[in-house]
Amino acid sequence: MKKQILLFASVVITATSFAQSKPSFGIRAGVSSSAMKGDAVNSLQDLLDYTNGHISTSNHTGFFAGANASIPVSELVSIEPGIYYTQKGYDMKGELNLKGVEFLGANAQAKLSSHYIDVPVLVKLNFNGLQLFAGPQVSYLAKADLRTTAGALGFNVLDKTMDATDQFNQWDAGVTGGIGYQFPNGFNISASYDHGLSKVDANRNFDSYNRSFKAGIGFNF
Repeated sequence: MKKQILLFASVVITATSFAQSKPSFGIRAGVSSSAMKGDAVNSLQDLLDYTNGHISTSNHTGFFAGANASIPVSELVSIEPGIYYTQKGYDMKGELNLKGVEFLGANAQAKLSSHYIDVPVLVKLNFNGLQLFAGPQVSYLAKADLRTTAGALGFNVLDKTMDATDQFNQWDAGVTGGIGYQFPNGFNISASYDHGLSKVDANRNFDSYNRSFKAGIGFNF
């Protein structure tokens, strides 16, 4: 992972050296819809037991926010390094056997909320306001919380949150890309997709990977 970080730093330094004008800076925030693809359910086996029944997974809705710099290389191309706080994770519902309260399994839900620091370095193409961008991204997992709930006869009889950080790999490398539009007054909108390439479980025994869609608004100063 140190090699990826050094590569990111080299890209930024190289882009700065070829910059045709001074960099500009911006902020961006929005909503994220994340999931884990692959053996996502199995990656939490040390915290949850499962029955042989049906388990459904769905995207976890969160938000992201952060700052970026735009380094012009030409009239068409710019390099945009950034740093963002992003909520990721996934939701499960179905016949989960929660440890200690197995009899509540049929109505159980589990929601994983992962708190990441994302550092993308994007190559951005500008076409009179329309922007296309893509590039590598390194992410650091600051914390992961697993909230389990279960109900019986219409009552919520379990609501527990536990720290699941140790169950996951602290570092994630991936790629991101998307489309946006820059307005003349400094505001911009964007939509992007993050594709994780590193196994997320701490022991890397399962093929589980982060996937995330983002939609946001921003402002360039």
